[in-house]
Amino acid sequence: MPQSEPSLTFDSILDEARQRAGGATDLGGEPGEAPFMEGLTRLLDSLESEGRLNPIGRAIARERVLLHTVNRLLYVSDRERHPGIAREQIVKPVFIIGMPRTGTTILHDILAQDPSNRVPLTWETMFPSPPPEASTFKSDPRIERCAATFPDIDAQIPAFKAMHPMGARLSQECVTMMGEAMCTPLFHNQFRVPAYQDWVDHEADWSHVYAFHQRQLQHLQWCNPGERWVLKTGAHMWGLEHLLRTYPDARIVFTHRDPVKSMTSYASLTALVRSMGSDDVDPIEIAGDWTARIKRVLEHAIGVRNEAARPDAVFYDMLFLDFVEDQFSAVEKIYQAIGLPMTGTGADRMRAFIADNPKGKHGIHRYAPDEFGVKPAAIREAFRPYMERFGLEPEAL
Repeated sequence: MPQSEPSLTFDSILDEARQRAGGATDLGGEPGEAPFMEGLTRLLDSLESEGRLNPIGRAIARERVLLHTVNRLLYVSDRERHPGIAREQIVKPVFIIGMPRTGTTILHDILAQDPSNRVPLTWETMFPSPPPEASTFKSDPRIERCAATFPDIDAQIPAFKAMHPMGARLSQECVTMMGEAMCTPLFHNQFRVPAYQDWVDHEADWSHVYAFHQRQLQHLQWCNPGERWVLKTGAHMWGLEHLLRTYPDARIVFTHRDPVKSMTSYASLTALVRSMGSDDVDPIEIAGDWTARIKRVLEHAIGVRNEAARPDAVFYDMLFLDFVEDQFSAVEKIYQAIGLPMTGTGADRMRAFIADNPKGKHGIHRYAPDEFGVKPAAIREAFRPYMERFGLEPEAL
């Protein structure tokens, strides 16, 4: 590696993270620190040996890893200074889960309009320390600091906004928050790190992810609570059993879609994101790799759901085609199914958001299966038990 290129060594990451965190050194103690260190080591090794990163990619990867390491140090430091954080109770949180590109992001953004719903916003998850306060939640200077990071993304990959709108005040998903546990499929979406993702898929202990996730929610709600948390990411399929142990009264909205559309759209998104930091992106490899991984974790999540009675948890299945046909009607059914009261203010704000964000507002995400080597008949046959269980119809290609 040329001397001028950003370093991805373990020691350089930890040293700079501790400096940025004001000298904080505690990553959470045992047992939480050891899994974090293992994940960090595996990620850095995979980035170096498999990432195919160009110099810009190395810089992006270093900053991504530093951000999560600094944040973990600060979460731990703030909790030590403010013991009240640990006394916060997380009651009946709502989780939106499902395969990628099944409407989870726009559903999360719609639900975020209800004042009764507390969602993690991008700015507070990017810069969580000190814990956000209700009195300054809409004017916190970290909002502008976060917003300043997005123009570069818009300039480098202008098509990204059509796939996944981003903004400091928009809701953020748990897959990003999981970076503070160094165990998340986020990294293999952004970078080519298959060995690291193999560890995430098969070896990592996800109990530590949810132990820290609960601490993150306590931290964020300490000075700015809401009536309920509404959270989202398909990454919860990896550790659903641990989610339910940590939050036994969770409300789970499980989204479903024709897997051909889901896999192709996700391959398109992943290829675009990886192109920011690599000159060697193989869209066919991406589709084949992620299709196999997502099929496995989808089956895992359904198996977890089937295997034991969970008297305090509630599951609701939402079909993507029903959602796009009438978004507010789909939201009403969710509220009824999982026992949420619908206020007039909440309904009005959600309807207004839907009206102001029609499909294609930020452009149209266009993709075709053959661009990614996706064989629709083969995909649907591989996912046939899933499609039959939820009555999924093939979508037009």
